[in-house]
Amino acid sequence: MSENQNLLAEQRRALILDEVRRRGGVRVNELTRKLGVSDMTVRRDLDALSRQGVLEKVHGGAVPIVEASTHEPGFEAKSGLELSAKEDIARAAAELVAPGSAIALSGGTTTYALAHQLVDVADLTVVTNSVRVADVFHVAQRTSGPRQGAATVVLTGGVRTPSDALVGPVADQAIAALHFDLLFLGVHGISAEAGLSTPNLAEAETNRRLVQSARRVVVVADHTKWGVVGLSSFAALEQVDTLVTDAGLPGAARAEISEHLRRLVVAGEPADGADI
Repeated sequence: MSENQNLLAEQRRALILDEVRRRGGVRVNELTRKLGVSDMTVRRDLDALSRQGVLEKVHGGAVPIVEASTHEPGFEAKSGLELSAKEDIARAAAELVAPGSAIALSGGTTTYALAHQLVDVADLTVVTNSVRVADVFHVAQRTSGPRQGAATVVLTGGVRTPSDALVGPVADQAIAALHFDLLFLGVHGISAEAGLSTPNLAEAETNRRLVQSARRVVVVADHTKWGVVGLSSFAALEQVDTLVTDAGLPGAARAEISEHLRRLVVAGEPADGADI
């Protein structure tokens, strides 16, 4: 399958997921008419979305996952989803980081991908509550040996979540005493109504502290996160400066997001707006 075909499939699946969430369920024959594709194509798309855990296939169609607001997949389960989108997002987000910055990276598989893009940026101070993110920088330093300009990494401490983020009072207290130029925030869900949300109550509080300590907030989230609402909201969209996402985000979602955020960056597409 060509790259263009992959892109079209991602956009089509985003539209299907949006329709399922908006209407509470759809039938295969409705989707074939709406999208202008074959019955087999729609069923393959539903299979792919079902494997990602974002909808449930039923006879003749699909319905939303009703327990999505409280279910938190582990890091390994999430790391295999939307891999190409996460890599694209990570490369685009890395362009926002200047040498010498103090930045924070929350837990998540997209921030983990971003960390790999940042290991060669000089003189960074990196605050993170992610064991996985901290490991990326530590492994890079062990591999390359001592070098001038290597990142200084501050790991907050705290209680470990299924997604390998450190949360709770220890993490909250450490973050509250710090200030950073940019926060790169991975999210479980993002919507106009609920803002940024997570199924983990302790993680929600830690993320609130991260947002409060940041001069600028950059959310890194692939298109499947749009319309997802977790149990606990921790920030409104108006508190976000920039969303970096992928080309699978539908046009209607882009228009809605642009009403609330200062800047929307779609990885692989021409930059829109001034640098933050």
